[in-house]
Formats: sequence, C-alpha cells, structure tokens
Amino acid sequence: MAGIEDVAKLAGVSTATVSRALTGKAHVSEKTRQKVEAAAAELGYVASHSAYTLATGRNRNIGVIMPYVDRWFFSTMLESMESTLIEHGYDLTLYNLSGGKIQREKIFKDFLGRKRVDALILLAVNLSAEELEIVNRQKRPVLGIGGHIAGARSLAMDDFNAGKLATEHLISLGHRKIANLGGYSGSDLEFNQANQRTLGHLDALKDAGISHVPAWRMECDYTIPGAFFRTKQLLGDPRNAPTAIFCNSDEMAIGAIMAVKDLGLQVPQDISIIGIDNHDLSEFFGLSTVNQRVREQAKEATVWLLELLNQADDDARENRSEAVEWPVSLMVRSSTARPAVEA
Repeated sequence: MAGIEDVAKLAGVSTATVSRALTGKAHVSEKTRQKVEAAAAELGYVASHSAYTLATGRNRNIGVIMPYVDRWFFSTMLESMESTLIEHGYDLTLYNLSGGKIQREKIFKDFLGRKRVDALILLAVNLSAEELEIVNRQKRPVLGIGGHIAGARSLAMDDFNAGKLATEHLISLGHRKIANLGGYSGSDLEFNQANQRTLGHLDALKDAGISHVPAWRMECDYTIPGAFFRTKQLLGDPRNAPTAIFCNSDEMAIGAIMAVKDLGLQVPQDISIIGIDNHDLSEFFGLSTVNQRVREQAKEATVWLLELLNQADDDARENRSEAVEWPVSLMVRSSTARPAVEA
C-alpha cells in the first residue's frame, strides 16, 4: 500500500506539502495541490482521517440541524449542502429535530459535545441563549439559513417582503378579492416565517386600499393534501369566493390548483394562484411564484461556512451577529392572469 512518502516522491514535493495539500490547508498553490492529488489518485493513497484529526483538531465534518427531512424544501436544501460539502472534501452529519424538545436537548447537550463536527448549519432552526452558549463554548462556527440568529451569522430571505411581492403581483393584475393560504398560527416557533409572509400579504392589501376579509385567511400544514382540502372549503361558497389566492408555499399552491380543477374550475380563468419557493414541480403546473433559489441558497451558505473554517485567525471564526439577506425574484407563469369580467 502506498504511503505519504510515495506520493511526495511521485509529485516531487515534500511529505509536509503532501499533508497540507490533502488536508485542505492553506499555503499550497492550486497547481501543487492538483499535482499532489493526481499523484495520490494514481497510487491509490488516501490520507488517514485519524491522523488529520490529531494534527489539526478538525474532523472535516459539518453538522446540519433541521426540523424535518421529509418535505421538499428541507430535502432539497440538504441535497445541495451535502453535494457542496463532498465537493470540498467534507462529510455531513444530520441531526433531525422531529423528535421534539427532548431530542433537541440531547443533540445540543450530548451529541455535539462528542466533537464529531467542526461547525453547524442550522436550517430553519433558531438558537436559544443556552444553545448559543454551548456552541460558543465548543468553539464551533454556526451559520443559520431561513432566519436571523442573534449572536450568529445567518443567510435568509425576507419572508415579509416575499409575501408582499406575491400579493402585489396579483393586485397589479387587477385582483381585489385575494385570499391567503398560510401555516397554522404558532406552528413555526423558530422564525415565524409563515406569519411573516401573511403579514406581507396584509401590508400589500393595506397599501392598495383593499379590505382584508377574515374568511379568506386560511391555515393548513404546508402540504399539498392540506391545501387541497382547505381550498375546496374556501371555494365551495360561490357567493363569497375570491378571484385569487396567495399561498405561503408552492406545495400549498399546487394543492390549491388541484382543488380548483377538482371543482370543475380553471386556473387562471376562474381563479389565479401564486406561491413562494419555485418548487421543482412549479413549472410543470405553470405556477407563478417567488423564486428563492433553494439549491443556490444552500450552496452559498455552505461555502460561506467553509470559508469561515479556513480562516487562520481564531477570532475570525467566532460566532457573531451578521445577517445577510438572500435575494428573491418574481417568476410569472400561467397560473396568474387578470380576473374575469364577471368577478
């Protein structure tokens, strides 16, 4: 079996250079790094993980904490983060919070204490003061996605303005009877994203001088079946039906489109529908949406965290409040149009 000396001889460099090149340390030119990697690949040499950990105190492993893994947004984010980490030579350890408060306490107070991860990505998870103290004590850089975290870095879209943008699009088309399909009140205890999107919707109505109709504010569980059921209830009364629906997510919007068609109505001829996310199926359904570029967002956050880890200055890696807003854009497709004259 080839050793580090064999790689150094084939690449024409010292064993120290081989070590630095294969462990991702700085002070190695890209040309030298490529030469060392090519030599290691030719000889079938794999750097010892345990030796790397002993030498650097690092594991080349990033912990990802999220509330769900079975929903499109979270699974898509996870896929993009893992691909980016693999590309940079890192492993990923997933911590799922679906087990509730007790499971969350075990993760922060027990599992993270085993020092198996170098840093943390929090996806739609906020840190309590106690949790932040734990990760700071362990000297782990933290990066949040989906909301701003006091005392840590974060990358997040503006949910309020995303909801407002979607509603303003409907208003610009001439709609004044606009319903909102959002999440259950109090269901998001981390960043209150669902409520923020609805508040943006209400602000757009207010700016346009449109009265809010309480009966047109619906709540469900952010799933296609949940939205399907709620939309059928909403449109069941033809005397009090809206001409448009702003859905807080694309999965909700897809459920709403299916409900409209199940009632024998047409989108957008009878009712316009818009969502948020740019789900993989949104183009198939012709869904207008606010695009938050989920995969690119996850990649950008992951690269940012890895750059922090590679900082030579320990102080530069310390957690501090730094909120970066992720830009979104409106994508207009065939699910939105001007309201029918009869409306």
